[in-house]
Amino acid sequence: MTKILLSVLLASLSLPAMAAPPEVNLATTLASLLLVIMLILVLGWLLKRLRLPSIQGDNNMKIVKQLTVGQKERILLLQVGDEQLLVGVTQHNISLLNKLEQPLPEPVVTRPEFASQLGKILKNDAKTK
Repeated sequence: MTKILLSVLLASLSLPAMAAPPEVNLATTLASLLLVIMLILVLGWLLKRLRLPSIQGDNNMKIVKQLTVGQKERILLLQVGDEQLLVGVTQHNISLLNKLEQPLPEPVVTRPEFASQLGKILKNDAKTK
């Protein structure tokens, strides 16, 4: 299967500019499809590497702040119910560093809704034209 796709891709790259339209359309379509699949795989790998927080969260336990102290070592401030815990995370171990007596205030993060962000972008785009 991969040999066939590779041969079609190579054939599409070596086709002269005046080739028959049906062959060129098939070749460009397959090349575009391969490009889109590769883009999806690269974006998936990138999202996995960035370790973005999940969209759905548990209200009982969440990460308030995190500090990277090494390549795979972090210090996390966890909110568990009403308590805050300072936890050290390494590649092989998770250990409790401290239980905070006075909880730190959570940072206020405001995220505008998608519709309002899109509206601002469209308005800015319309003004520049």
